[in-house]
Amino acid sequence: MSSPSQMPGPGSEPTPRPPGTFKVGTLAGADVLVSSSWFLVAGMIAILVAPRVDEVEPGLGAWKYVAGLAFAVILYGSVLLHEASHAAVARHYGYPVSSITIHFLGGATAIEGEARRPREEFWIAVVGPLTSLAIGGVGVALHALEPTGLLLMAVEGLAWANLFVGVLNLVPGLPLDGGRVLKSAVWGITRNVHRGTIAAGWMGRVVAVLVLFWPMFQSDVLGWRVGIFDYVFAFIVAMFLWSGASAAMASARLRSRLPMLVARKLARRTLAVPDDLPLAEAVRRAQEAQAGSIVTVTSDGRPVGVVNEAALLATPEDRRPWVATSSVARTLTAGLALPADIDGEQLIQAITQTPAAEYLLIEPDGSIYGVLSTADVDAAFRAGGN
Repeated sequence: MSSPSQMPGPGSEPTPRPPGTFKVGTLAGADVLVSSSWFLVAGMIAILVAPRVDEVEPGLGAWKYVAGLAFAVILYGSVLLHEASHAAVARHYGYPVSSITIHFLGGATAIEGEARRPREEFWIAVVGPLTSLAIGGVGVALHALEPTGLLLMAVEGLAWANLFVGVLNLVPGLPLDGGRVLKSAVWGITRNVHRGTIAAGWMGRVVAVLVLFWPMFQSDVLGWRVGIFDYVFAFIVAMFLWSGASAAMASARLRSRLPMLVARKLARRTLAVPDDLPLAEAVRRAQEAQAGSIVTVTSDGRPVGVVNEAALLATPEDRRPWVATSSVARTLTAGLALPADIDGEQLIQAITQTPAAEYLLIEPDGSIYGVLSTADVDAAFRAGGN
């Protein structure tokens, strides 16, 4: 199974390599990672196709398992092409792609940032299944040439596996590619990306339940022979789909609150004082001006620090007349001065990239607008969910 997975947008901290993965190369500008779980599945595939190897190429002995392993590599190579198509289209639209991971259920492409428009969401998602269907079509065409031996097995496997993957991934439920196609459609109709995600998430849950009961349907209704492996595999796939759909829905609910986070509305009124001013005097002036924050500036008015509220409160009042305000201020390094107009997801990304208690908000002309407290942002976010 495959689906492009969105991650924090550009400017966020580099995503660490997931544990249990190995880098095997680069494709479409992204690191290609292989999960350790894939080796287990590759071994299972080698064992399962060994009888078919005996049919098409008798007399290989133990080498039939090597041939089966080679088939697994070829099969997942087509999965890699599926994921690379996601990565190529995402990069075409300007989204960085950090990695492509091959795992036991297929693959996942880590695209940084959410799609900005329904059309982009649609094409990034649908290109994967179309690639699988194209590979499957090539396999069917090659099968018409009547290959023999191991080549016959490889062509058959690539044809039917990719046709199956292509059709399956068009099922309209997250986290499958078809779920993102549905999301883009609902998004385009309602003009609300969160409604699109919720709708596709619920469809993903429905698909998960159907997959869970599929072996029972095969046995009781179709009369097919079903083994314990079919039930276990259905359970694993159903849990994968359910958890992926649930995670997407939870993310959508969180993102729906982001537009309420506007830095200007959350900023505290600020008093600028010389960095060498006694702390007691700075506090007195701030109280007199009814300012909720203090910024230290140089003699020419350039802001150099933001007073840390926790450090201020930790300083005894009898010491405040003898210490400089700069002693309880955090120096304005990169990331601590933000545009006054920043809001929503960009605001969250900025404070995640450079964690701090307070941030200085700067107007486009360079003047000080106010100070933004992380505690105020958190309180506004929580209030938005109530």
